[in-house]
Amino acid sequence: MNLNLNSINSLCLLRLSAIGDVCHAVAMVQAIQRQYPNLRITWIIGKVEYQLLKNLPDVEFVIFDKSQGWKSYFNLKRALAGQRFDVLLHMQVALRATLASLAISAKVRVGFDRDRAKEGQWLVTNHKVEALEAPHVLEGFMGFAKALGVKDLTPKWNIPVPTADSEFAKRIIPDGEKTLVICAAASKPERNWLPERYAGVAEHAIAKGFRVILCGGPTSLEKTLAQDIQAACSQTLDNQVGKTSLTQLLAVLKQASIVLAPDTGPAHMAVTQGTPVIGLYAHSNPGRTGPYSCLASVVSVYDEVINAQHGDNVPWGIRAKGVGLMEMIQLEPVINMFDVLSSDYLYQIRKLIT
Repeated sequence: MNLNLNSINSLCLLRLSAIGDVCHAVAMVQAIQRQYPNLRITWIIGKVEYQLLKNLPDVEFVIFDKSQGWKSYFNLKRALAGQRFDVLLHMQVALRATLASLAISAKVRVGFDRDRAKEGQWLVTNHKVEALEAPHVLEGFMGFAKALGVKDLTPKWNIPVPTADSEFAKRIIPDGEKTLVICAAASKPERNWLPERYAGVAEHAIAKGFRVILCGGPTSLEKTLAQDIQAACSQTLDNQVGKTSLTQLLAVLKQASIVLAPDTGPAHMAVTQGTPVIGLYAHSNPGRTGPYSCLASVVSVYDEVINAQHGDNVPWGIRAKGVGLMEMIQLEPVINMFDVLSSDYLYQIRKLIT
């Protein structure tokens, strides 16, 4: 399905969460903007995610605060009162997004293909994107740009960071300093690697002349994990967990030489900044949700786990379930991947291209 953009002046994008997914969505939005610079774009977004993207150029944001419960839907309807969009891109498969879409008036309502349009999404859309056999989430999102006739679907990112936040990051990581940033915590505890193994990578990096910084959000889980990593480490680490805003963290990730993270938002934030990422995966398929430009540097046991749980011919992207799966990721392959990324040749090449 391709639409005629000559007759379209306004577009509404519905993607509420999460951090990694909105990073993917930015690449799609900016692909559309490159081809249609005069298109008016309104993005319905979650409260936390807005804090990361609020400086995005030429996009009007409307915040959907799910913490307000049913009131959030009425607030959204009030915020959009009197607005009618030419096109809605309904890019979130979740019941709350399906319900939120009812507050959006749009003639053309584009959703996922029938197999992916779960949680009632297919009921509130009237056009479908092209079905893909085994897409990365970002490629699935780019299907919406393709439906609008966008030709250049190459992912590129421009997420502006306030000058004060960039200066903050450069005080923590001066230009040219070799630094490993560990964003250790995922949204669910079972997707976290072991503290002593993070500590092992940190000790190895320090021995190689790198500084190591722990970063993350302010939750008790993240703070406790950072403390456990430090307790297991023979070297002192710079613990910045809970001390940065999202835009400050984005700036820190840009200054970093390498980022180590499980399946979590900061891994995708680092991708938007061109920083190499070592992703750690056991529960989800990195081919679908891994750090897009760094899939070659993922350390994964997902295939082994999913084959043990489901055998061959499992549906694309199905998650592995259970506790202790991340323990299957041993220390040695992660250190080996660090050594590959931190080699002087690759390190210098990265600095030249950024």
